[in-house]
Amino acid sequence: MADTASKSTSTTTTTTYTLDGEEIRGPITPLRNFILVKVKDTLTATEGGILLPDQSKERPTEGLVVAAGPGKVHPFTAVRIPNPIKEGMSVLYGKFDGKPIVYNDDSCQMIRDDDVLLYYDGITMKLNNVVPVRDYVLLELDENPETLATSSGVVIANQVVKDNLPCEGTVVKVGEGRMASTGTLTTPPVKVGERVKFKEYAGNDVTIEGKAYSVVKMVDILCSLSEQAQQAVNDAGEDVAP
Repeated sequence: MADTASKSTSTTTTTTYTLDGEEIRGPITPLRNFILVKVKDTLTATEGGILLPDQSKERPTEGLVVAAGPGKVHPFTAVRIPNPIKEGMSVLYGKFDGKPIVYNDDSCQMIRDDDVLLYYDGITMKLNNVVPVRDYVLLELDENPETLATSSGVVIANQVVKDNLPCEGTVVKVGEGRMASTGTLTTPPVKVGERVKFKEYAGNDVTIEGKAYSVVKMVDILCSLSEQAQQAVNDAGEDVAP
């Protein structure tokens, strides 16, 4: 009787995992520099917690990192290049990057660390919490009312105005630098506050707190514009006949 009373009953809870509707043996573990991202929906949260429709449908995709691999091994030096993206981060990545999957009934993407433009903590992107990944630079673009709104006040996408693509901006955030084959970081070529010119179509447009920015790779930045050089460029533009 005592033996019966001393016995306890334990309940084992098993977690099931599914991939594209099929049950799998366990959680997904990304390899090398791959990242499993849960795609955020098209609603954005205000500071008060109210969800609003996203007004920038064409911007890159945001997601929450579910799991991340340790990093890739360089093919020539066999040095492991660590993955800068970690579980729990929110990331911004290219709209058409990665492999779409449905993991545990959630819309997810398998992307690489190279696909990530920015990462941040919290619900929404803010200038004070975004960090460009490795060799990316965040540039603040000049506002041009003619390209942002029509005479009736209707806002249009910058891509529609093909004759006036933004190719200049002021550096507001700089990534830690490009990772060399030896596993060391190279020094970024630009600093915060510099005005730069970059290649056409090289920028990834993103809106942060209502302002227009572009995320550009360091290798696509053509030059740094000093105040004197910028004035010369402006003067040359004014002298061109229509």
